[in-house]
Amino acid sequence: MIARRSARLGGPTERSRYAAFPGGGLLRSFSLFFFLFALWLLLSGYFEPLLIGLGLVSCALVAWIAWRMDVIDREGHPIHLTWRAVTYWVWLCWEIVKSSIATSRLILDPKLPISPRVIHLKASQADEFGTVIYANSITLTPGTVSIDVIGHTIEVHALNEELAADLETGEMDRRVVRMEGEF
Repeated sequence: MIARRSARLGGPTERSRYAAFPGGGLLRSFSLFFFLFALWLLLSGYFEPLLIGLGLVSCALVAWIAWRMDVIDREGHPIHLTWRAVTYWVWLCWEIVKSSIATSRLILDPKLPISPRVIHLKASQADEFGTVIYANSITLTPGTVSIDVIGHTIEVHALNEELAADLETGEMDRRVVRMEGEF
């Protein structure tokens, strides 16, 4: 109704969700619905017909409201990262384990061989979304914290030279770029 009224008044005739990602508004809505329903099934554990029906209705309602509010976007529901994100998370979890062991050794060593450093890393990601993923990944690995992001430069605090050197190799940056892929 609003689109028809604005068309008569000479305004835009299509909603922003279609202009920003042609054909993606409904695709992301259906993807959100299936994700919500799978999560609902996983968390509830009930498989009775009435409860499954109510779960379907509630998930459909939430997906419809999100679609109407125009909040299902590329960053909020990144379905373009699906499989690449899974492989990245497996790699990141392994990096977190390795970094946890290294940081624990540093802390438990009686000499406490910490030599804190602040380094600046160049982020090669195409957009802010990728840069945020990179900065958050740095913070998730123990012993390193992203302090600030300015443009495509991330300021990082590392507990010692070894942790800083691991980041300076650029492996995490390359993996985030690979996960981001082409848009």
